[in-house]
Amino acid sequence: MFTTPAFAQAAAAPSVMDPLGGLLIPMLLMLAIFYFLLIRPQSQRAKELRARVNAVRRGDTVVTSGGMVGKVTKAVDNSDEIEVELAENFKVRIIKSTLLEVRAKGEPVKDAT
Repeated sequence: MFTTPAFAQAAAAPSVMDPLGGLLIPMLLMLAIFYFLLIRPQSQRAKELRARVNAVRRGDTVVTSGGMVGKVTKAVDNSDEIEVELAENFKVRIIKSTLLEVRAKGEPVKDAT
C-alpha cells in the first residue's frame, strides 16, 4: 500500500578513465611531494658528504660511523684509507666510506641544543 515496486536500474557502463583520473593524479602529486621534500634533499646531503669525504686532508677533524672523533694525521688521495689520531699516541686506520662527518680544522663542534 505505502510502498512502490522497486525497479532495477540498468548499471552504468564502467568508465576506464574514471579510476585513472581519480587515482592517478593524487598518486602523482604524492610522488612529487615525496621527491621534493624527502628524496631530493637527502640525495643532495649524501652528494655533499661524499665530496667532503673525498677531499679529506691532514689536520681535519672527522667523526666515524662508530661515533669516534679524531684528527686526520695521514690521508693519501689514491687510497680509501686514512689514519686518524683518536687520542695522544693512539692512531687507527679508517676506511673513508665509514666517515659520517668531516669538519674543517677550525670548525667548532655542533651544539646539541
